[in-house]
Amino acid sequence: MYKKYKNVHLGEGHIIGDYVIIGHPSKGQSDGSVKTIISKNAVIRSHTIIYSGNIIGQNFQTGHHVMIREFNKIGDNVSVGTLSVIEHHVIIEDNVRIHSQAFIPEYSILKGGCWIGPNVVFTNALYPLSPNVKKNLKGPIIEKNAKIGANATILPGISIGENALIGAGSVVTKDVPDNAVVAGNPAQITKHISDLPY
Repeated sequence: MYKKYKNVHLGEGHIIGDYVIIGHPSKGQSDGSVKTIISKNAVIRSHTIIYSGNIIGQNFQTGHHVMIREFNKIGDNVSVGTLSVIEHHVIIEDNVRIHSQAFIPEYSILKGGCWIGPNVVFTNALYPLSPNVKKNLKGPIIEKNAKIGANATILPGISIGENALIGAGSVVTKDVPDNAVVAGNPAQITKHISDLPY
């Protein structure tokens, strides 16, 4: 059994697990004051919470215990793994895969086909606890088909280029060009995608 707040529109063919909450009002909102749309063929597994104001495309899937905050735009064929957290005002384009226990903060942009490995952490606070921290939040931009390896950390405002590959455990402190392979702490370019035995 799951809880659905007012003004939630679920497309046909959905499968909703037990203890899911959909359309949870954010601070200062009342039940149903903001529309939430989840398109057809969604599979939302148990204990997931989706706040109000999300617009989510077709074939959306979550693992268990996923948290998705308010006012995100999520495309078609997006999958979010178990225990991952997506904060508010995030843009996730079509065919994005986010693995388990990833953290995606406010104002991040994930473009089509990118792949986010398990335990990846994005950051968005340039100066944590500073008086103007909220005014200076800037999430990373992950370009099309980029791949972020497990346990990588991406600093605020960083751009990861198209088709780039971020090695597992890397700490990315500066922009990564298209088609680059980077690894280490701080991450450095080690090769080009064309050098890999794909």
